[in-house]
Amino acid sequence: MTNHSHAPAHDAHGHDEAHGGVGKYVMVFVALCVLTAISFAVGNSQTLRHNAPEMMWAMMMAVSCCKALLVILFFMHVLWEANWKYVLTIPATMMSLFLLLMLVPDIGRRTLKYSEERWLLAPTPQPVAAEHAPPAASPPSSDHGHSSAHKSPADH
Repeated sequence: MTNHSHAPAHDAHGHDEAHGGVGKYVMVFVALCVLTAISFAVGNSQTLRHNAPEMMWAMMMAVSCCKALLVILFFMHVLWEANWKYVLTIPATMMSLFLLLMLVPDIGRRTLKYSEERWLLAPTPQPVAAEHAPPAASPPSSDHGHSSAHKSPADH
């Protein structure tokens, strides 16, 4: 009688070696930790925040995309999938880029055709320089008869 065991036959290296072994996952984890530290440093950099906020956000987005790519490739095992992964990812990427390229100009130009009524209801644009300046000390508020509406019942 023969023994037909249905257990998968593994070589001496084990199943993890087919996907790069534990060492590769540890290296990806270390890379994710380093990228997180970079993102934290960039996000808390007062120099970038005040002098080049666009650069700060661009750097943080680039680091986030790198982290997402590492997670997708290694922890979701997409790196070792068959070529069918391209059938799914290429059209989705093309659609995402198309939507981005079509919507960003529309958002940026949305105020060009505002009606007079829409401008009356729209929020007042804030100057860019005031957005990045530290808040000034507020002067003591005077009553002018409006403070009773803003006080809590305990303050009356």
